[in-house]
Amino acid sequence: MKDWIKAGEIASEVLEYGKGLIKKDKSVLEIIENVESKIFQLGGKPAFPAQISINEIAAHYAPVKEDFSIKESDIVKLDVGVHINGAIGDNAVTVGNNKELIEASREALNEAIKIIQIGTKLKDIGKVIDKTISSYGFNPVKNLTGHSIDLYEQHSGLSIPNYDNGDNFKLEKGIVIAIEPFATTGIGMIEEGKDSGIFKLERIKSVRTQISKEILDFIADEYRTLPFTKRWLLKKFPEFKVNFALRSLEKEGMISQYKQLPEKSKGIVSQAEHTLLIDDKVKILTKR
Repeated sequence: MKDWIKAGEIASEVLEYGKGLIKKDKSVLEIIENVESKIFQLGGKPAFPAQISINEIAAHYAPVKEDFSIKESDIVKLDVGVHINGAIGDNAVTVGNNKELIEASREALNEAIKIIQIGTKLKDIGKVIDKTISSYGFNPVKNLTGHSIDLYEQHSGLSIPNYDNGDNFKLEKGIVIAIEPFATTGIGMIEEGKDSGIFKLERIKSVRTQISKEILDFIADEYRTLPFTKRWLLKKFPEFKVNFALRSLEKEGMISQYKQLPEKSKGIVSQAEHTLLIDDKVKILTKR
């Protein structure tokens, strides 16, 4: 349990640190690099690439080499995950000028946490989130969810809805979950967008080329089943090797790539997230 607690503590500290970096004219790539460096400085490892999704992009934006600056009008979502020996702390915050939208997702998270205990039904969590976000005049993003977490598994099976989806599953003692409300000015649905440069190892098979084998072995050893980014590989290997291996491994079904997730009607999206341990007394692992 100490690894889960430590991962949550570091994730919380890094999120607060990263939040302070999000300012007008600041480099997005620099923010991400500084956030990930802070994770290592504090004794953790990234559970996934730090993500900084802006305006209508709800999730899965992590720059590889491209860069741009934060604009004053941007609504910026920072999603940070930390792991200690595979135990994960996952949390997120939104920064920007649309205070009502930001408050809607944050308050939905707080209200959901209030009802969570052993035996709480998933649909009831979603109902509270939907009711809270709707009270602000916005919509929850219905096809994005929170999730259960296990060792080296950021999404381990359970989906925690952001509306009443009728799921009667009851939370059980010992489960670790991430509650993750998304509020939007749009219709409340996301779609798949551009490639993100974020990948996940799906399976290991024999490979034909030494280049692919070398990078596959590194991925399996370093990241196991946790998401990773092309940007990290470029720090270790020449670009031509990385491009060749990723194309080959993806074609063979050994890795898969996440897509960026824009809101379908181009509505602006806010996000808030905490990781919780379900116990006789529920513990918010990512709350300092």
